[in-house]
Amino acid sequence: MQAMSRIDSDAEWLEADGLGGFASGTASGIRTRRYHALLLTATTPPAGRMALVNGFDAWVETPDGTFAISSQRYNPEVVHPDGASRIESFEYEPWPRWRYKIDSDIVIEQELFVPKGESAVFISWRLLPGHPERSGAESKDPVALPEGNSAGSLDFARDDGVVKLRVRLFLSGRDFHSTHHENGSFRFEAEQNGERVTFRSYDNVPAVNAYSNGHYAHNPTWYRNFLYSEELARGLDPIEDLASPGVFEFSISRKPAVLMLAAEGHAITDIESIEARHAQVRSIEQARRQYFSNPLERAADAYLVKRSTGKTLIAGYPWFGDWGRDTFIALRGLCIATGHLEEARDILLQWAGTVSQGMLPNRFPDQGEQPEFNSVDASLWYIIAVNDYLLTAKKQPTLSDDCHTEKLRAAVDAILAGYNEGTRFGIRADRDGLLSAGEHGQQLTWMDARVDGREITPRIGKPVEIQALWLNALAIGAKFFERWEALFEKGRAAFQSKFWNEHAGYLADVIDCDHQSGVIDLTFRPNQILAVGGLPLTLLSKEKARRVVAAVEMLLLTPVGLRSLAPAEPGYAPHYQGDSRSRDSVYHQGTVWPWLIGPFVEAWVRVHGANAAARRKARARFLPPLYEHLNHAGLGHVSEICDAEPPHTPRGCPFQAWSLGELLRLERSVL
Repeated sequence: MQAMSRIDSDAEWLEADGLGGFASGTASGIRTRRYHALLLTATTPPAGRMALVNGFDAWVETPDGTFAISSQRYNPEVVHPDGASRIESFEYEPWPRWRYKIDSDIVIEQELFVPKGESAVFISWRLLPGHPERSGAESKDPVALPEGNSAGSLDFARDDGVVKLRVRLFLSGRDFHSTHHENGSFRFEAEQNGERVTFRSYDNVPAVNAYSNGHYAHNPTWYRNFLYSEELARGLDPIEDLASPGVFEFSISRKPAVLMLAAEGHAITDIESIEARHAQVRSIEQARRQYFSNPLERAADAYLVKRSTGKTLIAGYPWFGDWGRDTFIALRGLCIATGHLEEARDILLQWAGTVSQGMLPNRFPDQGEQPEFNSVDASLWYIIAVNDYLLTAKKQPTLSDDCHTEKLRAAVDAILAGYNEGTRFGIRADRDGLLSAGEHGQQLTWMDARVDGREITPRIGKPVEIQALWLNALAIGAKFFERWEALFEKGRAAFQSKFWNEHAGYLADVIDCDHQSGVIDLTFRPNQILAVGGLPLTLLSKEKARRVVAAVEMLLLTPVGLRSLAPAEPGYAPHYQGDSRSRDSVYHQGTVWPWLIGPFVEAWVRVHGANAAARRKARARFLPPLYEHLNHAGLGHVSEICDAEPPHTPRGCPFQAWSLGELLRLERSVL
């Protein structure tokens, strides 16, 4: 069990439904983000996400009094009730489970899981074995709540049970990026039918079906002024009001309490017995999760989701969707390195049909929306992922389908042809064989932050990692189509002569800046590492590769990834914080990116001999800090970014696909 002493109380857990929706919260149970919810549904998978049930308050009645087993933060920074103080332990594998110590005799276990493939969540509470039922005591009134947040006067039928549980749900029915506020349009009505209670908050919002083996008492009220500390820190609206139609009561002395919440139209809702359904789904989900070889691989499954036309990858939880660049970087670790090749093939084939003038969308289009072709590297990362897949699939005869292979090769050729001939945003192969790209007003590389319409890192011209990707893509294309060989050789020679700066001892970040021949940007950034590691080919001599790795290690390496800018460079920012404008200004100005640890470690191994000894040394040196990180932000996952300076506080998205993907790629392929 992962004890609370090892896990930060504000660390976050995630239960993804495989459709784009999820449940998420913190180890303490205190919601700190607008995205923390029990039932968050993708109405048009994996998009159209709406928060339906945001959370709950729960308290138990015993012979010795009434005790909370939940906590909320209210404005101004008031935490109430005190349920978090009763958490004896918390674990997040195979799903979140809390133990609340009520007194010396009573310990209550609460667990929560989301089944794969439907928008639903199961929550249960039970008295742990060894805590005997006691009788003859009177129940006390519910705990007092802040003014305006009252449990209300409830008249439940009494029974012989001694330990009772009461649960009050908090509902909204809003877009998951927004916040909810008290209004006269929310519909509190509840439709009761046996074990099912249905809530229909607003028109055009999926109804919530709540199944329980308890008793529901209607008692509508508003809970006001929830305060989300993470939104406050991010300079966003941190206050929310939530509606609570009533209270569920359970006698947990007699049997465990079970509550299922499901989005109508997005989950199985024809249920005869909630207890039987809970037992069945719990068993299925337990077996499904045990199928994965280890917790990291199980975590990887959270990012693989259904789309109306197939499968895709979510770039990160809680707020990202499926994006081209992120998908192809993450796919290498999440699917290919872990052996989930059919999923990798299906995703690659789906994207193969979206090539337009050599480009792939950086944002996969939803129905009725126009695709966004605003990335120079998404298409090139696609070719890298195709190469990884085809090399791995050769070992499995069942995947050697000539039809599929030809479709993937055709997509590779179409991308190279489009880039060679010239496409959007000035992307074209130049006379030296290198790839030129960019125009003002567009951010085409992964360093894509903009503030007030201004690009923070324009990188127009010939960025170093784009050349590494381009040359690797040409080499891959040349394996299928001989005509790309000459362009590859020409470009490689130009790269080696134009990017290396002997005096500095490292590679330029951009050459021919703003499409002006000979103008060079020597800003020290991590992009150059992709010329040595992270891609199939190393583009430098052994000595130059060793010097690049040494320089990157000295100036950019942290325990959790690479800084995006060296500390001595102008504009270096040690911390990523403040409002959206402040954060976007420093997104790539020193902020650490864990996904870059993959290319760096692979480069380090290559320049240190690329043998078993180098791999063992790299594993022992570089991986333990990442394993420790798994307990401090998105539990079992790797964060999007961290502060540039110690203690390298995790920031941004706590569950990031390419960060976890690169850790898995290191584990399974590189090391």
